[in-house]
Amino acid sequence: MSAGASDAPAAAGPASLADSLERPVALVLRTRSRALAGRIALATLALCSLAIVFVAAGQPTILVPQSTVEFPDWLAGPLHVLARGFPVRATPTAVLFSVALALLSAAYAGAVLCAPALRTRTAVAAIVALHAIWLLAPLMPLTDVFNYLGYARLGGLHGVNPYLHGIGAVRHDPVYLLTTWHHLRSPYGPLYTLATYALSPLPLPVAYWALKLATAAASLGCVALLWRCARLLGRAPLRPVLLYAANPLVLVYGLGGFHNDFFVLLATLGAVALVLSGRDLGAGALLAAAIAMKPSAGVLLPFLLLGSGRRGRFLAGAAAAVPPIAAASLFAFGPALPNLGDQSSLLSSFSVPNALGQLAGLGGAPPWLLAVFALLTAAAVGALAWAVWRGRLGWLAGAGWATLALILGLAWLQPWYAMWLLPFAALAASRALVRWTLALCLYLLLTFVPVTGMALSAIGYEPMDSAVGRASIARMHALQGLPLGHPSRRRRRGAAHERRGAHRRHAPRPRRVPGTDVARSAASGRA
Repeated sequence: MSAGASDAPAAAGPASLADSLERPVALVLRTRSRALAGRIALATLALCSLAIVFVAAGQPTILVPQSTVEFPDWLAGPLHVLARGFPVRATPTAVLFSVALALLSAAYAGAVLCAPALRTRTAVAAIVALHAIWLLAPLMPLTDVFNYLGYARLGGLHGVNPYLHGIGAVRHDPVYLLTTWHHLRSPYGPLYTLATYALSPLPLPVAYWALKLATAAASLGCVALLWRCARLLGRAPLRPVLLYAANPLVLVYGLGGFHNDFFVLLATLGAVALVLSGRDLGAGALLAAAIAMKPSAGVLLPFLLLGSGRRGRFLAGAAAAVPPIAAASLFAFGPALPNLGDQSSLLSSFSVPNALGQLAGLGGAPPWLLAVFALLTAAAVGALAWAVWRGRLGWLAGAGWATLALILGLAWLQPWYAMWLLPFAALAASRALVRWTLALCLYLLLTFVPVTGMALSAIGYEPMDSAVGRASIARMHALQGLPLGHPSRRRRRGAAHERRGAHRRHAPRPRRVPGTDVARSAASGRA
C-alpha cells in the first residue's frame, strides 16, 4: 500500500512537469499562428481594397455610378493616372467586385477572430492604411456626397432654402450634373446642412476633396472613440475596433461613399464616451448635436439617458444645446424642417418590410405595412428602454438592440446603415447582439452584391416588379427628375457634357449588366 502510494506521485510528477512545459509552448505557437493569420487578414483587406479602388479609378464603370455622366480627373482620384489604361468590361467588373467583397468579408472575419494575437501597432497601421486607400478612391458606389454639396451650394451659394426646394432649382450649378435627387428637398438635419454651407464658396473639386478629407478624419475619430470606450469599460479595445473599422460595409459603402453618417456617429460615440466617464452634461449636448445632424440618432436618447449617472445633468446638457441649434436653424431655414416624409415613403428591393411583403404575396410593402413596422419599431424601443430601466438589460445593449430594430423597420435600407449598429455591438456585453449584427451585415452584403442581381435576373425575378414596387420606383423617378438611363436625360445633359472636354467624348462607356440594378438600388444614393 505504501509502495503503491509512493509510486503514484512518482508517476504524476514528470507528467505534471511535462504539462507545465508543453502548455506555454503550445500557447506561444497558437498565438504566433493566430498573429500570422491576423496579419494575413489585414493585408488581404488592404490589397482587396486597393484593387477595387484601382479599377474604379481607371475608367467609367458600374462601380462609380456618375462616371458615365462626368468623370474628370479630380473625381477619379490620384490613381486615375496609373489606372486609366486598365481594360474594364461591365460583366467581369461586376463579378470581380462581388468576389472582392467576398474576400474582404473572409479577411474581416479572420482579423476579428485573431485580434487578441495582433500587435496594436500593426492593427492601427492597417486601419489608417485602409482609410488612406479609400480616401484615394472615386466616389463609389453611391452619389450622396454630391447631394450634400448640392444642398450646401443651394443654400450657401444661391440663397435657396434646401428644405423648401430641391437641387433642380439651380440647374446652372456644376454640381447639378453629378446629383441624382433633383426634386428631393433635403432630408439632412440643420446642423449638418449648416456646417456644409462653409464649403459652398469653394470650387466644386476643392469642396469635394475637403468633404472627403473631413469624412475620413471623422471615421478615424470614431475609431479613436471606440477605443476609448472599450478602455473605459475595462475591455481590450482591439477586437471592438476591428469589428467596426475592418467591416467591408463600412469600408466599401461607408468610406467609399463618404457618407455623413460618420459625423453623426462621431458625435454619438463622443456622447457614449462622456457617459462612461461620468461627464453627463457634455454627453447630453453631444447627443443633441447628433440628432440635429440626423434625426434617426434620436433612438439612442432613452438609453444614454438611462445609462448616465446623473440624468438631470444629461437632460440639462441636451436642453442647453437645443436653443442655439434651433435659433440657427430658424435663422437659416425659417420654420421649414428636414424632409423625412419622402425618404420614408420609398422602398429598396430588400428592405425587411418589402421582403416580407413579397413573401406574404403583397408585392412588397404597401403604406399600411410600413405603418405597422413603424409601430413595431416604436414598441420595441419602448420595451427595450423599460428593460434597461428595470435593470434587466445593459444600456449599451439596449441601444444596440434599438438600433437593430430601427434598421429592420426601415423601408429604404442601405448597406452602410450597418455602421450605426456595429459600435454598440462591439461595446455591449451581448454575444447575441454581435451575432444578430453580423447576420445583418451578411444580409446586406448578399442583397447588395452585384452577382445577386445578376442571378435574380437570370431566373426572371425582379423584386420591384409589382404594383407596390412600381409605385415606389415612379415616386423615386419623380424625385430624381428622370431615371439615370432615360434618353431624354441623356439628351438634356448632352451639351453640358460636350463642354466638359473632348477627351470625355471618347471615353469608354460601361455596358449595363443585366440584373445589377437590383443590387445597385442605392446607386442613386440618399442617406
